[in-house]
Amino acid sequence: MRHTILAICCAAVMALAQAPNGKEDQARKLTDEARVELIRGLSSEYATVKAYLPRSKKALKFQSDGIWDKSEWRDIGDEYGPVARVGDLVQITKVEIDSERIVLQINGGLNTRGKWYERLEGGVGGGTVPMTRDQSRSAGTTLAVVYPGRIPPVKPAEIKKILAPILDFEKRSATENYFDTLPPEIQAAIKAKRAEIGMNRDQVKMAMGQPRDRIRQQNDGLETEDWIYGYPPGRITFVTFANGKVTKVKDSYAGLGGSTAPQPKPQQ
Repeated sequence: MRHTILAICCAAVMALAQAPNGKEDQARKLTDEARVELIRGLSSEYATVKAYLPRSKKALKFQSDGIWDKSEWRDIGDEYGPVARVGDLVQITKVEIDSERIVLQINGGLNTRGKWYERLEGGVGGGTVPMTRDQSRSAGTTLAVVYPGRIPPVKPAEIKKILAPILDFEKRSATENYFDTLPPEIQAAIKAKRAEIGMNRDQVKMAMGQPRDRIRQQNDGLETEDWIYGYPPGRITFVTFANGKVTKVKDSYAGLGGSTAPQPKPQQ
């Protein structure tokens, strides 16, 4: 009997010793405030691509210790290609947090299913052509930072540091410095989120983000490229480039049928 009681006491002591302290366990938990801080601190952030980053239907796994399966990413990229070239700028467009991973949508994610608004037609470069969505140029990807267990309390800066082998977030400061060197009228257009004649591609991206479609054409030996923003029903903006500069900006209104017309005047 005495041996039995002694064994029970020993087991109870060991259990108490191994049980996590309530305060310590709470400290290791990602709180709601920390989740909000992560979402705010990572959403809309720009980064420069440092390694091969493929488009993918499923979230690409990137371990929290900085390890990822490079060969698997290459195999995934064989189907849809890379999101961008090394050295190009990409943007985090959505952040979701699960119990063991932080999921980052890059450049709007990858959407391979057709939409009714992809039948859009309108005037581009002086003619009327179908505006078919070009998935190879407009789609993004999704990236998941995976932890071996519950996500610990982390700051946005720590996630950026983890992703440093593939994404360089420090280049954003250079983008901000670049903004300060621009003429006042270009700065004003960027702040107003509109494109202006004379802007280059980087300046248009700073103002309006990544276009949903790009269309290249040859007109009398001159190659032009149209960037398309917006979805029906609503305003559709066509930004035309020639020789790397914006030569035309046109706003049209697209109805449910997908065809475009001049932007309607507001009702009095």
